[in-house]
Amino acid sequence: MAPKGKKVASMPGKKKPAAAAPTNPLFEKKPKNFGIGQSKPPTKDLHRFVKWPFYVRLQRQRRILSKRLKIPPPINQFNRAADSSTAKSIFKLLMKYRPEDKAAKKERLLAEATAVAEGKEVSKSKPVEVKYGLNHITYLIEQNKAQLVVIAHDVDPVELVVWLPALCRKMGVPYAIVKSKARLGAVVHKKTATALALTAVNNEDKATLSKLVDSLDVQFSGNEKLRREWGGGIMGSKSQHKTRARAKLLAKEA
Repeated sequence: MAPKGKKVASMPGKKKPAAAAPTNPLFEKKPKNFGIGQSKPPTKDLHRFVKWPFYVRLQRQRRILSKRLKIPPPINQFNRAADSSTAKSIFKLLMKYRPEDKAAKKERLLAEATAVAEGKEVSKSKPVEVKYGLNHITYLIEQNKAQLVVIAHDVDPVELVVWLPALCRKMGVPYAIVKSKARLGAVVHKKTATALALTAVNNEDKATLSKLVDSLDVQFSGNEKLRREWGGGIMGSKSQHKTRARAKLLAKEA
């Protein structure tokens, strides 16, 4: 025991504790504890771990399968829809000949009934408008009455319309494949439409239709490559990488 009044020498090699830095009382340090029942952990991106709805998984699987599998030309042609400028011209022409909706029909019938009640003569003429309905359009093509047929690219099942381009070519009717069935349906006041047809146009639109038909013939009816080109057969990134690596090895050995 050391005598009173004398300081005990510190152990050799032992450092003195550093003086605490002055802290600002306005900013108090509160360290978080992420234990059970303590502070909430920081948010993470859990996008990869989300279980997507069945319809989302199904459409993604279908998209991948459509890339991997070989697609025959009659089906693959529906992946080669008309470009945006051509489609814009087609829809601009179709919108001029929209069939009347329910409100317009009600108004027309009311006007006719009023005219009949007043003893006036009602003149009825067949309207020039877009035709729709797959059976009706098939009949118009077979009778060679259709001047232009517009087919949707995303009809499901595709077997409903896969034969329509071949029928149009056989009968010499110009056709176009456009995006999409919902857009075609909007023209005829429906949710969707597989195909639309024009049987006649007014005199002021005949030049526009003729010019449009010429461009569509080059793109669809007269395009031999479109009828012979297979689709799909695109492998994933890993498979492509392995194939390239194998090709490099073979090139070195040769």
